[in-house]
Amino acid sequence: MNELLFLIGGWFGMLMRGSVLLQLAILVAVFLLHQTWKRRRRPSLASWQPLLAKLAAVGILALAAALVALPGMASGLIVLAAQLLAVWTALDALRLILRRFQNVDAVESYWFRAVRPLFLVVALLLFIDRFDGLQAIADVRLIAMFGEHFTVGGAALLVSLPYFLVVLSELPVLFLGFLLQRLMGLSAGNRKVFELIFRYLLIGVGVLWLANQIGLNGTAIAAIAGGLSVGLGFGIKEVFSNFVSGLWLLFEGSVRPGEILLFEGDPVEVRRLGLRAATLWRDRDNVELVVPNQTFFTATTTTYTGTDRMRRSEVQVGASYRHDPDRVIALLEEVARANPRVLPQPAPKGLLINYGDSSIDYALRFWIANPMENGGICSEVRRAIWHAFQAHEIEIPFPQRVLHTSSES
Repeated sequence: MNELLFLIGGWFGMLMRGSVLLQLAILVAVFLLHQTWKRRRRPSLASWQPLLAKLAAVGILALAAALVALPGMASGLIVLAAQLLAVWTALDALRLILRRFQNVDAVESYWFRAVRPLFLVVALLLFIDRFDGLQAIADVRLIAMFGEHFTVGGAALLVSLPYFLVVLSELPVLFLGFLLQRLMGLSAGNRKVFELIFRYLLIGVGVLWLANQIGLNGTAIAAIAGGLSVGLGFGIKEVFSNFVSGLWLLFEGSVRPGEILLFEGDPVEVRRLGLRAATLWRDRDNVELVVPNQTFFTATTTTYTGTDRMRRSEVQVGASYRHDPDRVIALLEEVARANPRVLPQPAPKGLLINYGDSSIDYALRFWIANPMENGGICSEVRRAIWHAFQAHEIEIPFPQRVLHTSSES
């Protein structure tokens, strides 16, 4: 720890040098100039104007570096800032190009979650290396654990690497899934399963590499495993159970991304199967439900896409007793066949299901291709039945009750 404080003190002494102060003043001036331009112009995310402004800033920094170097003064910080800004401008141009060919939300999400944080970390490391040797700082010892010295570099890896493992593993895994789908002819659901498994393996390998880099030996790993075993018994038992359930569901294939399930009476689509929970999308109100994996592992699950995506749907309606049931059933089947979203095969089937108090009750059963569209298709069929009954003068009765009163003598 004393060694780290000594290094930080040396940085402050270096910052007090005239050449360093001049370079920092130039960088701050260029930054403020760029921010003033942004506040006045307020360009959109899809605009190319910020790129031109960044290129102008690169030119200004290059000119400033040349002017500072004329009298023999150091200009390394300005040169490094110009190089980093040039790289950032190229990355920003790539982002704008990808927005034209890929999903905008996906591009922006990966940009803000992965590219920007990684660039900032790399830029910070380069500036630290410019002030002092990066390796010398990384080797500074902080504390001793399990017979090993915990260094500044190990602490930095422990803080940053898990985040980047989770975020940066997304893109190579998607590319690998795309190649497997093309080469092996995998379905969309199987592709997502392989992507999740590969991502877990990649994260696991990264965690093992991190443990080796920060100096964890066999004694340390045994101590951590013992602590985890105690934690499993008390606090994180459910978390571990959900993790194991998620892996089992992935290998079994019963609940995979893209599957359509019946959950709490509504059809939902499995959007993501994570380490702890599955994300389900409900169409009728466009909400996402986060359900623990253990729920699907221990309870009965109804799926509409286990072998195919076809679903049988049903609409019930009542008609007056004075109408011929054969005529009503034929009309119901004709209405279903007229709907373009109802499958012609298997053919729609009308049934007489009950003799009610006020009407004869009928059921119209038909098949649809997408279970998530069931609510909208049933609404279309019900409206078409109402119009067809009106056109053919078929009455839909409502319950009526006649009360007789008697007077006492």
